[in-house]
Amino acid sequence: MQRNDTDVRSDIKPRRISPAVLMLFCVLTLLAFSAVCGSVLLDMRRGEEALARRTMENLASTIDADISRNIELYDLSLRNVATNFVEPEVKTVSKPLLSLILFDHAATAQHFGVIQVFDAQGDLVLDSSTLTPKPENHAGEDYFEVHRTDPDRGLYISRPGLHHSTYSLVLSRRITAKDGAFVGVVVGSLRFSYFHDLFDRLQLQPDDTITVFRRDGVVIMRTPFDLDIIGKDMSGAPGMHQTLTQPSGAASRASAVDGIVRLFVWRDSGHALLVVAGKSWDTIFSLWRREAQRIGAIMLGLIVLVVAATLFLAREINRRGLAEDRLEQLATTDALTQLRNRRKFDTVIAQEWRRTMRQGDTLALLMIDADHFKAFNDMFGHQAGDQVLVRIAATIRACVRRSADCAARYGGEEFAVLLPGLSIETASLVAEKIRGDVEQLSAEKWATTVSIGVAAMVPSQGGSPSLLIEAADKALYEAKSRGRNQSFVAGVGYLSLVA
Repeated sequence: MQRNDTDVRSDIKPRRISPAVLMLFCVLTLLAFSAVCGSVLLDMRRGEEALARRTMENLASTIDADISRNIELYDLSLRNVATNFVEPEVKTVSKPLLSLILFDHAATAQHFGVIQVFDAQGDLVLDSSTLTPKPENHAGEDYFEVHRTDPDRGLYISRPGLHHSTYSLVLSRRITAKDGAFVGVVVGSLRFSYFHDLFDRLQLQPDDTITVFRRDGVVIMRTPFDLDIIGKDMSGAPGMHQTLTQPSGAASRASAVDGIVRLFVWRDSGHALLVVAGKSWDTIFSLWRREAQRIGAIMLGLIVLVVAATLFLAREINRRGLAEDRLEQLATTDALTQLRNRRKFDTVIAQEWRRTMRQGDTLALLMIDADHFKAFNDMFGHQAGDQVLVRIAATIRACVRRSADCAARYGGEEFAVLLPGLSIETASLVAEKIRGDVEQLSAEKWATTVSIGVAAMVPSQGGSPSLLIEAADKALYEAKSRGRNQSFVAGVGYLSLVA
């Protein structure tokens, strides 16, 4: 049978070159020229994107360095206070001398607020701006609670807000005694005038943005300035997880503030704050877009021809594909029963044999034969016999519903059902279902039944599907010899005889 299939394949004539293929060759010239122009435009686009990315990387790095340098400078003053405040010697000195010891000139620099020291109860004890500070208690502030409960927390940057009547960024450190006890908190502030002065020196496009984030996604500062955004937690915004977790990178996404799609670039230097620079794609590609429009106008006529030819070719290819699918269906389907034919069955069982052998799974097979079919044909004629086969095939199809199963007309009045992955017990249940349903169909002149041979095995290296087929055949003959209208399961003995 396989030789006949091979012969049929060898008789297939080679495909002729169609007019559509000839047209395709003509269009290739236009496509090649379009590809060259497209490649040039693409290189220009990549160049604009790379230039914008490098510019924003440098901008983000510069801003990050400036902010980090000022915060580190101010943090040195906070550390100095936190370290010296617990020294035993400072407890005996006067307040003017203590102020000179604890507070350096950094505390009076531009944009920096006063440094204050609060004790363990949150009461103000020292102020760098005066020797007689007014009573204050900040035990309810978030930074006080953070340092009181977390001994390992270093510099803590609070959410931006009003601090001493000025919009500021509050910086604080824990004061720890020699024995590790919580003594208090030293607090300072960085006024927002620093950020305004820093960003005002930059020459930005209207849609450009620079955002300074805290490590947890809280917005510290943003330009264009929007007070409603400052202090807002943006960690849940799309793409922010990538920005907060990756050391450096770039991403294109719509802004959670104004919805404009931008290229966002960040460079994480490991400092307390993260700077993200954003530039809209409209701004990045403004020059490139003008050049692309000029070249596109020249290519417009050619593109119309290419599109028209492509649509035509697509229609032709689609028609051919449908015709080939139909031919494939006709070539693999039995015309009478509409089940798979012998040729398709041989292909499927070979494929399933290899697959189940790799997976160590079971492959089951039912061989089904109509009882007394030749006598039925002689009595009622071939047309009636064909109708019987159609009814049997419909019954098999109704009982075999899995997509992996393969029901086929094996030859004449014989059918085969391949059941990958089913055990011998489950396969025998399917066989009994088919046999019982066929028996219920029998009435008057349709009085015909089926005998079924059931076999299953785990394919092994060196074996072949013929072993399974032969085992099912032997089981089928045993079912017929025992009186027909029954299914017989090939046991271990039958499989041993086949092997």
